[in-house]
Amino acid sequence: MAARRRLKRVAASQPGFLSFKSSSDPTASVGSRRKRVNKNKKKNWNKYSDVNDVDEFLEDIRHQERTTGGLLSEKTDDSLFFLDLGQPEKPQPQAETPQADEGKKRRGKASRPLRIDLILQPDSLVPPPKDILAYQQPNAKKLRRIAQKAERLAAKGVVPRKQKRLLNRRPVDKTVKKAVAEANNNPDRDYYDIWGQEPKVSADPWYLQQTGKKLVKRPEKLNEKPSVLPAVEVIAPGGSYNPDFFSHQALLQEAHQVEVQKKKQEDKLERQLAINKADKATEETNLREQVEGLVEEEEENGDEESAPSKEDEEAALAAIAVTQKKTEKQIKKEKAEKLKEQQRLTSRRQTEQQQQLFQLRSIKASIRQQEEKTKGKQMQRRAKQEAQKAQPRRLGKLKFQAPDLDVQLSDELAGSLRQLKPEGSILKDRFKSFQKRNLIEPRERAKFKRKLKVKYVEKRAFKEIT
Repeated sequence: MAARRRLKRVAASQPGFLSFKSSSDPTASVGSRRKRVNKNKKKNWNKYSDVNDVDEFLEDIRHQERTTGGLLSEKTDDSLFFLDLGQPEKPQPQAETPQADEGKKRRGKASRPLRIDLILQPDSLVPPPKDILAYQQPNAKKLRRIAQKAERLAAKGVVPRKQKRLLNRRPVDKTVKKAVAEANNNPDRDYYDIWGQEPKVSADPWYLQQTGKKLVKRPEKLNEKPSVLPAVEVIAPGGSYNPDFFSHQALLQEAHQVEVQKKKQEDKLERQLAINKADKATEETNLREQVEGLVEEEEENGDEESAPSKEDEEAALAAIAVTQKKTEKQIKKEKAEKLKEQQRLTSRRQTEQQQQLFQLRSIKASIRQQEEKTKGKQMQRRAKQEAQKAQPRRLGKLKFQAPDLDVQLSDELAGSLRQLKPEGSILKDRFKSFQKRNLIEPRERAKFKRKLKVKYVEKRAFKEIT
């Protein structure tokens, strides 16, 4: 009850409050005891909190705003009261004709609003809320800052960049007439390839540049092919189904060289991985390892370490010599020696320059030889670059592996196309061709690795039988 009375006092003390209802509640029981509940639990906040008086106060304020347009305490006396002066005297009606009386009745009925319109009219005096979105503007702060900056620059006489570009724009020549389209039946008209040529752009270049519709120029490097090799390589004449003897032997020789090279690489790998017999442990080496670390060897090593080396003695003598202070006579002597050395180097340089005048022929010959040597290296480099154009480049972590040659032995040759057996795969051949022409990088087949182990379970029906 104390909390309820406190809320009522707070509501009544609000400024501008004038209740339409009586503050006394006859239904409230004075002697009833309030149930004691634990208010520190969230579930009891709304269940055992009495806010009826606060709701009544707020509802009374809303009722005043709807009926009078605000609080009654804030209204003036003229808006709340009026002075009753009685019935005003009506002027005596003049004699009217029956036709005028009927027209007046019709006008009165026509000016009276309909009942449905009266129902639909708003009866609340609360003004509608202000539409904030109608006054908002995206990036208003940024636009306002830009406008203020433009005003400051205009006051100083500075022209903005956009306006300067518009002023520097070339005026359009309106006197130029449009080109007359040629007739389709004209045999002398130029040939236009819709697939090989780019579309003609008739718009203004300035307009295309400003609107961002200007096409990007295709780089010349994209027109170059990544390899000079043809898309389909024709096999050697020895690979035919009925080749002549010499061409077939030449193809067999080429395949033999490939196999010999593979054999050499395998032998080299075996030699590198082979164990050297000299590196094997013997009884002597085992005994030496067991004897390692005895006392006698330790003493000998200790004596050797205690004896000072020559380098340490020389470093000590040099440190002692540096610490000794030089005399004035020694300093003058060193300066004189330095001066003599500089004079000697200068005279030697002059002598060499004079000698070079008599060596012009030999110098020219050496320069000519150097230029010829440089040209030879340049030609070798160009030839190497041209040869590398026909070779596959390194595009990935894997190296290109040339496919095996499809060769038939002499006893496997077929005399006709009917007896010929298909060999190889067109799909693999095209895949290797893409790699060789630098269109895709060399790849290898992905290895399948099972993530989860396979679990074998014996079914219940089969388990009962077994």
